Amino acid sequence: MTLLLTVIAVALVFEFINGFHDTANAIATSVATKVMTPRQAVAISAIFNLLGALVGTAVAKTVGTEIVDVNYVTPLTLLCALGGGIIWNLFTWWLGLPSSSSHALIGGLCGAALASAHGEWSVIHWSFVDPVKHKLIGLWPKVVAPMFLAPALGILFGFAVMGLLLWWFHASRPRTVNRIFRVSQFFSAAWMSFSHGTNDAQKTMGIIALTLFTATTQTTAFEHLPEWLGFLRSPEFTVYAWIKVVCAITIAGGTAVGGWRIIRTLGTKMVKLQPIHGFAAQSTAAGIIQFASLLGIPLSTTHVVSATIMGAGATKRFSAVKWSVVERMAWAWMLTLPITAFLGWGLLRAMQLMGWADAQP
Repeated sequence: MTLLLTVIAVALVFEFINGFHDTANAIATSVATKVMTPRQAVAISAIFNLLGALVGTAVAKTVGTEIVDVNYVTPLTLLCALGGGIIWNLFTWWLGLPSSSSHALIGGLCGAALASAHGEWSVIHWSFVDPVKHKLIGLWPKVVAPMFLAPALGILFGFAVMGLLLWWFHASRPRTVNRIFRVSQFFSAAWMSFSHGTNDAQKTMGIIALTLFTATTQTTAFEHLPEWLGFLRSPEFTVYAWIKVVCAITIAGGTAVGGWRIIRTLGTKMVKLQPIHGFAAQSTAAGIIQFASLLGIPLSTTHVVSATIMGAGATKRFSAVKWSVVERMAWAWMLTLPITAFLGWGLLRAMQLMGWADAQP
């Protein structure tokens, strides 16, 4: 029981870190274009992250049931997966790099599950057809392929949307354009925050639901569980309402703390933005993320919004984007999955060597 509650607590710590680590996704452009003060931007982001986190469970089910074989997953496995994700998130936040919390969590889960299965690679569901829904699921179609496709679409659509806006308002005075999009950016920032909540918050929901499911089915500790803790029993994988509420509040709290290092990287170091660019980048990113959430794809919101900022900024001129900063970000993106997988694997292997791997909740 102690281990179970520890895993849930650590999952919420990850969710809180996710909130302040990924705050920049929704508000960096709003702050950089001086449409909002940092305090206003964080408040709007926190509120709409909360609302978005309460909508849907498709992404949670993907993370909890489709990435690895749950028969090899224990609460200790999940604790090590979360540990790997937290270590990488804090390291990249310290460097000011907008890496993916989503991929950090999934990488940690894959690595820890591999260690739990004693190196049996089939524990990771690379790609297979769901016999019930008759659709392709697994790590490749739901995580790896979107990792490359989503940023490409972000750059393409960001450039296209920005180009359309420039064409539409080409005869308008700059002062008029700025006034229009200073107001419009409030709505795009809110939508971006809402879509972030529908995707990112659900990943931790999936981990908590999986924790309760594995703890219930793999141990006898729940037979003597006090009646008032009965809500922790989960004979099947279910994202209960209390899980959604707790995760929603936690990610909103983390968002309220803010992540100013990453805000500076996205909002000022990569490309100089005006309100119209901020609106184009945020709206495009929000649309892509919202669509992915409906499909149950645990998308990297960091990758998408960074790419749409590049696309919108490139309409000025190709050299307007500081590609040296983009290169640093790209390395962080590509290294996140393998490094967090190694961290998750290493943490569980260390516990196995110390004789803790068979610990029961």
